[in-house]
Amino acid sequence: MYKAERALERRTVSLPDEPLTVGQLAELIDQTPVSVIKFLMTDLGVMAAVSQSLDQATCAAVAEGFGKVVSDGEEDYDDDYDDDELDEDSALAVGFAIDEDDPEDLLPRAPVVTIMGHVDHGKTSLLDAIRNTRVTAGEAGGITQHIGAYQVEHNGSPITFIDTPGHAAFTDMRERGANITDIVILVVAADDGVKQQTADSIACARQAGVPLVVAINKCDLETADVGRVKADLTGYDVLTEDLGGDVLHAEVSAKEGTNLDDLLSKVMLQAELQDLKANPNRDATGVVVEARVEKGLGTVATTLIQKGTLKVGDAFVAGETSGRVRALIGDDGKTRFKEVGP
Repeated sequence: MYKAERALERRTVSLPDEPLTVGQLAELIDQTPVSVIKFLMTDLGVMAAVSQSLDQATCAAVAEGFGKVVSDGEEDYDDDYDDDELDEDSALAVGFAIDEDDPEDLLPRAPVVTIMGHVDHGKTSLLDAIRNTRVTAGEAGGITQHIGAYQVEHNGSPITFIDTPGHAAFTDMRERGANITDIVILVVAADDGVKQQTADSIACARQAGVPLVVAINKCDLETADVGRVKADLTGYDVLTEDLGGDVLHAEVSAKEGTNLDDLLSKVMLQAELQDLKANPNRDATGVVVEARVEKGLGTVATTLIQKGTLKVGDAFVAGETSGRVRALIGDDGKTRFKEVGP
């Protein structure tokens, strides 16, 4: 009995309330950092470097994976990990260790804006007008069939745009676009009102917790009815500021190029309210928007860098894929960069 108690005591570890680095955790459970990193990757699906911090739930899962009994000093740590009960910021939930940046290292970054709405309401034409270049020529019937990412400047400040498909067949792409953005521009045609994909886009934005800026397009048409559009939107709890709500809106015409500055100003105002910042002086992390194979280039990934700086030659991991960055190419397909930040 005494020996069993001593054995249990030797196996018991107490975890502090604050996060531990992989190296600190390895020392605490008498393992090598390499063993802990391997366990994180192969058993828990978490990517982490030796200097990165792990939350308490992840530390407990690692310790128990190595046969330790985790105690918080008063009672055994609850090892029944339910995926639904995990903190959404836990490494177990997101699949990688999350580093908290020092607030002093954070610098303002460009807002990421996704353009969403019903098919044929002028999303790509609106982005075309903003970029002042033709981008719809290669698309079948003018319907976006992929997610495009572009960057423009407004009054000296950069804005990153994501153009998502509006067709009913591309619901998954719209959801992905909403989940990697800061602001959603909801494009609604003034002569057509709210349609099914409009409602779907509103739902995607709400699910992602992203604020809306409404762009009422095609206001140059004689059949345009802006009042009807605003009334339709109220049925989805989208109330514009002129009706007493908090949703910014602009009445534009992509065809005529009118009021685009007003729309971009509303986007920048919304971005200022969110106080978007990132630390460029660290290892890069980001999101692959989409990937494809291009002749002469091989595998090409449209990527948004959310933190840090990515350089040519850097190693990367994306899901089960890994490799090195061979080239960094701008959204124009021509400009080459040595490094890119958030």
